[in-house]
Amino acid sequence: MPLSSQTLASLTAYDFLSPARIVFGWGRWREVAALAAPLGRRAFIVPGSRTLAANGTLDELAELLARAGVEAVSLASIQHEPCVADVDAAAAALRAQGAGPGDLVLAIGGGSALDLGKAVAALATNTEGQSVRDYLEGVGRGLQIKSPPLPLMAVPTTAGTGSEATKNAVISSYDPPFKKSLRADLMMPRVVLVDPQLTVSIPPSTTAHTGLDAITQLIESYLSRKAKPLPQTLAVAGLRLALPAITEAVTDGTSRPAREAMSQAALLSGMALANSGLGMAHGVAAALGIHHKIAHGLACAIMLPVALAVNRSVCEPAMAALAREVGLAERSTDDAKAAEALIARIDDICRQLDVPTKLSTLGVKAADLAPLVHDARGNSMDGNPRSLNDDELGQILAERL
Repeated sequence: MPLSSQTLASLTAYDFLSPARIVFGWGRWREVAALAAPLGRRAFIVPGSRTLAANGTLDELAELLARAGVEAVSLASIQHEPCVADVDAAAAALRAQGAGPGDLVLAIGGGSALDLGKAVAALATNTEGQSVRDYLEGVGRGLQIKSPPLPLMAVPTTAGTGSEATKNAVISSYDPPFKKSLRADLMMPRVVLVDPQLTVSIPPSTTAHTGLDAITQLIESYLSRKAKPLPQTLAVAGLRLALPAITEAVTDGTSRPAREAMSQAALLSGMALANSGLGMAHGVAAALGIHHKIAHGLACAIMLPVALAVNRSVCEPAMAALAREVGLAERSTDDAKAAEALIARIDDICRQLDVPTKLSTLGVKAADLAPLVHDARGNSMDGNPRSLNDDELGQILAERL
């Protein structure tokens, strides 16, 4: 018997964008050369951690590439969130070496390295602007990434930002202060190689903060006013992995199951946010980064419990549904109790991982609130379930001082 139109609920139309190829698995980073060779014969390397050089990973990377007939060329390294000047200098170096067809960019590191790699790959082939700023959302000349970037391979060494599976690069400036995205569908990495073994050397504090960044992305993309069904499914899968694993990954960094779970969750968080957007926690985190240089993951960790409390009034049913999907509440649990279970679980994780509850402990003062509110506006805040005017957001932050 055919289903009637009354039986089937209509689905909102949506697009879904993801990397062309994802390779996941413990120890698989040594497949990097076989994956890179089809993309080009010269790989411009953008590493993001001094540890990669100190422990010999970069030397081994160059050797593996050479065996496959791919020349490794050191382009730029980054240990902080990329600024306009970092991107412009690396893009200029790339162009000076005649980068073009037959070349690729290989970014290996945390979100900063992956974002820098995405940005320079795009600017290598899009030369209308004088600076990356000309292409940034809301602060530039409105230039667009129209030409396909150099092929990009993304190899994350942290489990947090999900930048390996997004179509944007987050770029900062401190004078004037802003944190904005260079964004285009064309910027999605061509190949993503996720090897959880590469995250084992990440220290506990970084593991905690990057892991909470991934959890924040999974929750915010599920609750976003731009949420879509496929990304929501990925968010549920990611949270089922991350919520039980994050504490073990922090306390026992050698735990293979925990590291695998967090790497997979981070990957899923990138795919979810790239297609559904984020919310208030990420909007404020960006402002905390540019005004107080608070690491992005830590800023997200501080703001996630706040965002859940603030948004509960408008999306309690969605929060309850998420709690049930990830096993924090029974199917029969009413919405209020299920939503409370989700909030309580996040609060518990933050306590276990010593996440500060007060912005003042990180140097934020009452006089700082106006610029924080101003610079929290942007793509992330646009997805927040609850609309917040400046006075409301200022009051929310004041209560966290």
